[in-house]
Amino acid sequence: MRLISFNIQYGFGSDGRYDLRRIADVIADGDIICLQEVERNWTRSGMDDQPAILSDLLPQHHWVYGPAFDMDASVVVDGRVVNRRRQFGTMILSRLPIVWSRLWPLPKRRMIDPLNTQNAALEAMIHTDAGPVRVLSIHLAHVGVEERMEEIDFLLAQHARAPLEGGPWSGTDDEPARNWTEGQAEPENPGSAIWMGDFNSEPFSAEYTRICGATPYHPGARYAGGFVDAVAAAGQRPGTLHSHEKVIAGERRLRQLDHCFVTGDLAGRVRSVSVDNGCVASDHHPLTVEMDL
Repeated sequence: MRLISFNIQYGFGSDGRYDLRRIADVIADGDIICLQEVERNWTRSGMDDQPAILSDLLPQHHWVYGPAFDMDASVVVDGRVVNRRRQFGTMILSRLPIVWSRLWPLPKRRMIDPLNTQNAALEAMIHTDAGPVRVLSIHLAHVGVEERMEEIDFLLAQHARAPLEGGPWSGTDDEPARNWTEGQAEPENPGSAIWMGDFNSEPFSAEYTRICGATPYHPGARYAGGFVDAVAAAGQRPGTLHSHEKVIAGERRLRQLDHCFVTGDLAGRVRSVSVDNGCVASDHHPLTVEMDL
């Protein structure tokens, strides 16, 4: 299966052109796709409903969208309120059905300068041939290490709770006439997980180490409760890819801000990780992970 993570910068490419079709063309061959910076009803993107447009352009995929924050964008026309919400968040698309999903607002600090926005992680449980897997599309803060560390600690704590917490519902339906379960079995909340997204941090940073540790990955070692960098799991050297380019203090810097981390039970299924550095559809480059799922 091909997994793709892509911060689409709300459809604006590094060439300054807004084009969602170009985004869809880039990700069309993905089996599971995690997108960040997807929006609805912003003037900069023509008040487009981007999740709806992208889903129309990719009709073979199931999808869910989670707004990290939601602001009023309503207008009054002829005395009638036209309700609109200005939203900014993350999206997951999958060729396989998405059994359930939920949104995790991440810890946030109030800032005076620079601008800081609410971030979130969108979680989706997907049944693969290898078993049920929780896939998270994650966008961490851009403003500072401390906030990102708090966000990571929050996500790690939620991950540790998964087996104890269960799925969206559990237990015996004591009101069968109300049909709470729709005749379905209790949904799983598996320990197996894949985190993909824009982590705004580089390999071997404090944030990276908090997720997957400082010890290099060794195939066959036990990583039952922790995460492994998919790059290392594929037998590639972390730090050799880049997914973002930026001029800092007059110097052009190539950075890998976008990552895929997998739980130890899935590490042996990772085959390769690559970045399309020729892509100009966003200010980030799409990260592709090939896995046996």
